[in-house]
Amino acid sequence: MASTSRIFEYFVVCGLGPEIRALDGLKGFHGAEEMYMPAFIDQFPHSGHALYPPPPPQLPTCVLPAGVRIYSSRLDANDVSTYPRSYPIVLTEGDGSKIYVSCIAFRDPICEDIIEAYQIPVNSFADKCICFVSHSPCFQVLRDALEEIFVLCFSPAGCSKPLWDIISHVVSNVPLPTPGKDRVLFAIDNCLLSAETPPKEWLPHADISFQPLVQCLDVDKLIQLFTAVLLERRILLRSNKYTLLTLVSEAICHLIYPIRWQHVYIPIIFSSGVDYIDAPTPYMMGLHSGVDTSTVTMDGVVVVDLEYNRITTTEDIPPIPESEHSFLRGEILKLLQPNVVAIDYMKINLGSMGDYSLRTATKSWGQDHDFQLRLIFLRFFAQIMSGYRNFIDNALPTGFNAQAFLKKRSRATNQPVESMLMDATGRGQSPLAIFPSHVADPEIITIADSEIEGSEPGNRHCYKSFPANARTEEQEEKRKSILALVGGASKQVPSSPAVRISGGPKAESLSPRERAAERERMVLDIKVKLQGLWLRLLRLGATEDPLSSFEYGTILALIESDAEGIGGSGFVECIREHIHSGWQCRLTDEQFIAVKELLKTAITLASSRDDVSTIRDALEVSAEMYRKDPNNVQDYVQRHLLSLSVWEELRFWDGYFEYLMENCSNKSTNYVTLVTAQLIVMATHMAGLGLPDIDSWNMIEKIAERNNLGYKQLIKLRALLTHLQQLRVGYWGVPIGKGQPLPSYSMASPRALDISDESEQPAEASVLGRSWVHSMFSRDRSLRASSFNRASDTKAGATAGKTDLAAAQKKTQTNMRILRGHTAAITALHCVTRKEVWDLVGDREDAGFFISGSTDCTVKVWDPSLRGSELRATLRGHTRTVRAISSDRGKIVSGGDDQSVIVWDKQAFKLLEELKGHDAPVTSVRMLSGERVLTASHDGTVKMWDVRTDTCVATVGRCQSAVLCMEYDDSTGILAAAGRDVLAHVWDIRSSKQMFKLQGHTKWIRSMRMTGETIITGSDDWTARVWSLTRGTCDAVLACHAGPILCVEYSPSDKGIITGSSDGLIRFWENEGGIKCVKNLTLHSASVLSISAGDHWLGIGAADNSMSLFHRPQERFGSFSNAGSKVAGWQLYRTPQKTSAVVRCIASDLDRKRICSGGRNGLLRLWDATTSI
Repeated sequence: MASTSRIFEYFVVCGLGPEIRALDGLKGFHGAEEMYMPAFIDQFPHSGHALYPPPPPQLPTCVLPAGVRIYSSRLDANDVSTYPRSYPIVLTEGDGSKIYVSCIAFRDPICEDIIEAYQIPVNSFADKCICFVSHSPCFQVLRDALEEIFVLCFSPAGCSKPLWDIISHVVSNVPLPTPGKDRVLFAIDNCLLSAETPPKEWLPHADISFQPLVQCLDVDKLIQLFTAVLLERRILLRSNKYTLLTLVSEAICHLIYPIRWQHVYIPIIFSSGVDYIDAPTPYMMGLHSGVDTSTVTMDGVVVVDLEYNRITTTEDIPPIPESEHSFLRGEILKLLQPNVVAIDYMKINLGSMGDYSLRTATKSWGQDHDFQLRLIFLRFFAQIMSGYRNFIDNALPTGFNAQAFLKKRSRATNQPVESMLMDATGRGQSPLAIFPSHVADPEIITIADSEIEGSEPGNRHCYKSFPANARTEEQEEKRKSILALVGGASKQVPSSPAVRISGGPKAESLSPRERAAERERMVLDIKVKLQGLWLRLLRLGATEDPLSSFEYGTILALIESDAEGIGGSGFVECIREHIHSGWQCRLTDEQFIAVKELLKTAITLASSRDDVSTIRDALEVSAEMYRKDPNNVQDYVQRHLLSLSVWEELRFWDGYFEYLMENCSNKSTNYVTLVTAQLIVMATHMAGLGLPDIDSWNMIEKIAERNNLGYKQLIKLRALLTHLQQLRVGYWGVPIGKGQPLPSYSMASPRALDISDESEQPAEASVLGRSWVHSMFSRDRSLRASSFNRASDTKAGATAGKTDLAAAQKKTQTNMRILRGHTAAITALHCVTRKEVWDLVGDREDAGFFISGSTDCTVKVWDPSLRGSELRATLRGHTRTVRAISSDRGKIVSGGDDQSVIVWDKQAFKLLEELKGHDAPVTSVRMLSGERVLTASHDGTVKMWDVRTDTCVATVGRCQSAVLCMEYDDSTGILAAAGRDVLAHVWDIRSSKQMFKLQGHTKWIRSMRMTGETIITGSDDWTARVWSLTRGTCDAVLACHAGPILCVEYSPSDKGIITGSSDGLIRFWENEGGIKCVKNLTLHSASVLSISAGDHWLGIGAADNSMSLFHRPQERFGSFSNAGSKVAGWQLYRTPQKTSAVVRCIASDLDRKRICSGGRNGLLRLWDATTSI
């Protein structure tokens, strides 16, 4: 079986939770006539499961869109409205992917503890909904399985084992069948079910019937709705049946194939979300016909009433061209009314393709009719868009010659259908591949439940209500505390409908006081979580990396996910309170890096929201926290925040000055003295950030002039600022930031002084925890430009840099693809290079593949040449995070936190061997010749394995602590490894002896490169070192970075060295006649994670998701290219627009000019720099 993805990702129960709240926001029980907010009650897997992301937070309000009603009776055989209802819904995530949910809503008894706490009448019932959640559009399988679970629960015969055990077995063990190859058989108790999906070459899988669409709308209304969708109008579907809303929405989305609806898509919107109808952006929504919309403006909205076959809109929908309209209408009528259309035809079979609808005339509606309807619309697109590729003209502003295309369409065309379908389905794919054809018998995969087979026949489990899943102690304690609080309050204030203030407006929305109280509760909850996470982050051991810790990831998620900034402001306030409590503010080097990155993220997001208070507080706490450098000098976090653009804004410093004046403790002092004191505080912060002296003084001078400060005070302020700048530069050197190039051997930085981050795009739509409504209707906000004019001498000094940057910016039209597949952060990324897979025949097809590993425990293989379907395979076998990947011609090897090394067959994409022997997480793997694998681990060992015998040949090296990087030369047998013991160890494997222990670094060694007789290492002590393998000595110390050096590279063409650091700086070092720095680059504003150098190309990637590709022109005979520095000859070739996603790893394919980054959000960003040249 090639794939082990699961059909059923979650089983969820929604209904009335322990914290009861009415739809208008009022807490407590307010009578049976009130509607209440639904909540999560139970789920499997549990919400805290490490391997599975939580279900969408909006799920309860979507599966019970009308809310929860309380009843006095359960099921009445004479009242259809009391019957259970089964319906599907579709949710859209921020990245555009869909979540498919099958629901059954029914009345179930309210728990006794809730009845007692809220004083609800005894024997009351409430709406409850059970759901299966999946990313696979297998509607029928989800519905069949869910209905069987429901019937099994309330069957008088009962079930053979506890219901939640059956649910856990189904969710955990039923895999997603491989399209066109597998058929999965599984049983729910004694009921046998099957799942199967069609081949990928067919039309996109649609496990729904299109019959409801054509039954609710006549042909003209159907074409009118179809036209409105193509015009991207605001479309609102109305019906009194939830199933109808979902099926019609999905059907119309499939009929517009190969076009895709990319706007807001909510097939069923909850009752309290009626205001979203006023959204100005295109959308497709479904709303129950019983919901009142009289208070909503319907201007421009296309309202489709599915019950009465009616479409209303205030704006006309233009018709499609007459010839295509006639074709579309006629073909649909042939399918829907074949006997009427063909009443004059002779009843004979002509054997042509066009009489297919006649052959289905006597059949009831089925899958053949669904396919024929989809084919009709596909043929329509083939007619109307036939030959459009011939009119693509990049020279035009729009890129398309519309006049020539319309002129061509005005002439009659007799192109065959197959030729036209080529344009609709895409080149490179046979147009006939979309037709269902005979496929080989699928492989039958049977999923058996061993516990049921061995259970006793007489032992049955019966239920009177849907049972609750086993709760953890923490969940049970939280539930009891909520109900105890409610019970205590209800004794003091009787819960009665009469307590509520009558009136429509009061019931429709929360009062300002109630809104403020609700926000305070939410802020307090987030703040408590942040306090606990912050304290645990500071308590991490010396051997634990904070950047890869759970605490760091959760704090970052809380900061990034909250659109209102509660996470960011709460984190900064948490630090402030910790400082006020007596904390000494000293951080370890690892904690320092983590805190710096968290503050950068909080300030950046606060800038986009214009949240000045958070930025101000972050500035002040950053001036308190520090670490000690090797000279025992305090290095404050504030110095490392210079790259943020907000410090260049006069508007921010104006606001900060006003804040200082308002909060001054002694306002009775002389006004001039008061203003001077606050400006001194500002000057101290500016110097601490490392702002350029002239920029700092320009802003201070303007604020001082506005407050009528005299020239004597100005002179004192100027002297103080100059003194602070001299002290800082005297020790730390010239600051490295976006506004200040770092001089080195008179080589100017290619980045201009005035460069801003206005090219940054909003974060990718899968940001953790972002509210789904905010992601639908949010507006893009660009970063604010500088609010003051710079001095003329500053502009003159930046002219040269701007010229270089402008030349580079001309080459930014590139092709960027987002590869989706992982469900959690990317932690390992490997590119299959030409050197790895080359043989005597030449390059293999897998050269250029990218292989990724993630915290979702999977390894995925990507083929960039297959646009739109890059994912070739998903390899499952690890049980924890994958940390390292390597490959050769026939195999892939991966290592992870589960202490195992797995070898995969690269052709069949299956597991070959699992190598066990390490006692800690595996950090590095390397495929060697002769079916050997080299691995390094946190247990301090380096092991060599023989894949053929599945054994560890030898432990070839031992370090005193965790190994973080490893290099091996297969031609000489020299192995080098380094890590947390600050030593670089060198062994000769062939003679089984250790050659050297290279001492010199004082902090962890994170990067290493070995070439010939030289080893280059990069360390957290801010230095890189060059070592001689023949003498075992250090030849040079490269010490000009202001942060840990995360990557080092050797350039074979010019024998130079390139280093990248967490300070965002890239340095080029010349290695001829002594090592010296000849060039600096400040293209990146975050840690440089990867540098990959070839003969003529250089690829670089950073943690801020920025990438750059450099080119070194080939030298010609007789040229003067050798007159200067060779290393400085690298020229910026291309750089794409940057996004604000947080990147964990980067890999480069220099042969094809591609760079791929793996983000914390589980997305891969593939940049093909040579496209569209």
